[in-house]
Amino acid sequence: MAAVGLLFAGCGKDSTATKAVNGVSNVVNAPLDYVSTVVAAEKSAQKTIDVSYINQDIQMFYASEGRYPKDLKEMVPNYLAKIPDAPYGYKIVYDTNAYTVKVVKQ
Repeated sequence: MAAVGLLFAGCGKDSTATKAVNGVSNVVNAPLDYVSTVVAAEKSAQKTIDVSYINQDIQMFYASEGRYPKDLKEMVPNYLAKIPDAPYGYKIVYDTNAYTVKVVKQ
């Protein structure tokens, strides 16, 4: 009878074997999770960097020309070497009311 009690005691949901398997699963998925996190961080950083330097160049254009550019093409090549490519799935939008650039999802 005692053996049956021990058998059932080890069959609960919160067993050590289940925890060990989940731990191994987390270790196996860790490289993939890390890579996806790095890719997401890089995309976010690219959007932030692109917007900040383009917005600074818009202000430089205004200081030099006495007006804001009609579009980003007007800033090439004197203020921007080229209009940067947006990260995949995003586009660069120039707001002619606020005279700022944003990166938005397409």
